[in-house]
Amino acid sequence: MYLHAVVPEDTIVAPATAPGQSAIAVIRVSGQKAWPIVNAVFKGADLTQQASHTLHYGFIMDADLVIDEVMVSLMRGPRSFTAEDSIEISCHGSMYIQQEIVRVLCANGARLAEPGEFTLRAYLNGRIDLAQAEAVGDMIAAQNQAQLDMAFKQMRGGLSKELQTLRTSLLEFIALVELELDFGEEDVEFADRSRLLKQVETMQAHIQPLIDSFQYGNAIKQGIPVAIIGRPNAGKSSLLNLLLKEDRAIVSDIAGTTRDTIEEAIHIKGVAYRFVDTAGIRQTDDSIEQIGIEKALQKIALAEVVLYIFDVSTLSEQDIQTDLNLIQSHNAKAKVLMIANKADLLKDPAQQPQYLKAFSPLIMGSTKDQALAQAIQGALQDLVKWEQHSNVIVNNARHQQCLLAAQEALTKATDLMQAKASSDLLAFELKSAVQSIGDISGLISNDEVLGYIFGKFCIGK
Repeated sequence: MYLHAVVPEDTIVAPATAPGQSAIAVIRVSGQKAWPIVNAVFKGADLTQQASHTLHYGFIMDADLVIDEVMVSLMRGPRSFTAEDSIEISCHGSMYIQQEIVRVLCANGARLAEPGEFTLRAYLNGRIDLAQAEAVGDMIAAQNQAQLDMAFKQMRGGLSKELQTLRTSLLEFIALVELELDFGEEDVEFADRSRLLKQVETMQAHIQPLIDSFQYGNAIKQGIPVAIIGRPNAGKSSLLNLLLKEDRAIVSDIAGTTRDTIEEAIHIKGVAYRFVDTAGIRQTDDSIEQIGIEKALQKIALAEVVLYIFDVSTLSEQDIQTDLNLIQSHNAKAKVLMIANKADLLKDPAQQPQYLKAFSPLIMGSTKDQALAQAIQGALQDLVKWEQHSNVIVNNARHQQCLLAAQEALTKATDLMQAKASSDLLAFELKSAVQSIGDISGLISNDEVLGYIFGKFCIGK
């Protein structure tokens, strides 16, 4: 059962389409009096006598003045997004028309909705949980197929279902441990510690992959950060231009041209990659260039993937290893894809130098050739593949923090059981784990958390 505020009884209204001129727009109305309020300004069929999930043609009126010719969709609760009586008015896209329709509806008893209030009502009415509500926001913000797929799975309740199973089984043990406290003087043990320990370890084994998935999920949500790293004149800017298929970065034979970072996003097979062109890494007395180099090193630390590009016609094996050690020292977890550039300058462009066979993964080519970009795109898809231990990917920082808190509580519970600690201490840690898991889906929540989450939504959603 959700522990939350009482569902509001008033009726809300707001445009559901983004501001701006369009062919049509949709105005949403939801609440106990949605149908009579709209019916009071609608000239056409008597809406209060119509069946749910029907569509009606007519006019929105202000007294005897016609505001617009519209189509009205009727939905009786709980078979609506908010699980309340709802109406969607499809009108012409003029901002003036939308404002006038909202005005006359408010004059007849509705009020303007707050940001995210329609989704909040869906949550308060138990139609969706908090994790699903947050997924609605992710779905609206999705800019590629990977983001959309991830949000859709979350909105369908994938994470919530997985956690609810774990939470339910843990609650059974908490009840038994609590029962032991009632019989404290008799020193009885209702909860089999060996079975409970096994159950907790199983839960931890389920939770850890979800925690681990956050790095991947957040990268998909925000775009996978890719730092282009190399020495001056290695071809970093040329590589960015090649990938973008436009002259975004300045290319020059003069070393140290790039003084700041340049960032652009590219979508590859439905996934966003945020490529960052950086200053060439080298020792320099130029204070401005040094600032650019420091920024490059910062980008290495933040990158999921590093494209290390080097001049295969001039750079030695020792120099390459020095650069790789530098990358490793700033980000040991980053996946490094080596790009042996300027292969066309070799005596035999088709022959890879022998020493390069020690490095992998590596692509040899030239930033003058579009084939290099295609090879890099294919290699990137292989590099960022995530071995999924779960059907669910966590992409929300709040969810990750809740899972970390639950995992910590379960670890403490395991330690207590192994130390044969008292039932009250064990019950406390188990309850902490249950609460942290419940916080994700909103089984236990507070007004501050709800205000933060739904306040980020747009008006009308």
